[in-house]
Amino acid sequence: MNPLLLDFPSEFYTKRLFIRMPLPGDGKAVSQAINESIEELKPWMPFAQTEQTVEEAEINIRKSHTQFLEREDLRLLIFLKETGEFVGSSGLHRIDWNVPKFEIGYWINSRFSNKGYMTEAVEGIMNFALKELKAKRVEIRCDSNNAKSRAIPEKLGFRLEGILENDDVSVNGVDLRDTCIYAKVPKKSPS
Repeated sequence: MNPLLLDFPSEFYTKRLFIRMPLPGDGKAVSQAINESIEELKPWMPFAQTEQTVEEAEINIRKSHTQFLEREDLRLLIFLKETGEFVGSSGLHRIDWNVPKFEIGYWINSRFSNKGYMTEAVEGIMNFALKELKAKRVEIRCDSNNAKSRAIPEKLGFRLEGILENDDVSVNGVDLRDTCIYAKVPKKSPS
């Protein structure tokens, strides 16, 4: 089936969070969060090497909105359910609809770190992928040195399938990095 014909929710809730597709106008909150958190994001995220203007973030948001509608990439924004404050960004990336399989990526505004929000969001997104999208594989890939990113799949019961050594160039453009591959695969039903 052509993914454009797939109907699924563009938003959902977890215990403390509201998670939804990006919408025009979200650029201001995203830009502010990146700029507030740039020192924590810089070692890991290519987009956080310099501060982002609202216009740059808004362009990115609008592209993400279109990609969501076209089912090419399912970026999701995370907000506190009670206050509506923007917490961070995540989503289902590197999609292969034939399997179907997805990779969850994520970053958080540093103001909201160490409160369990991203673990809660990733668990909600994983469940969304497994239940709504009938995923047969959900991956999380991260730099082996990024302890905070690694902690999330480990808490959620993802299996570390391997570490690819010298897999990529780090965001500084000089050093090589090792990439951890975590996966969650639904239990196979007996045939």
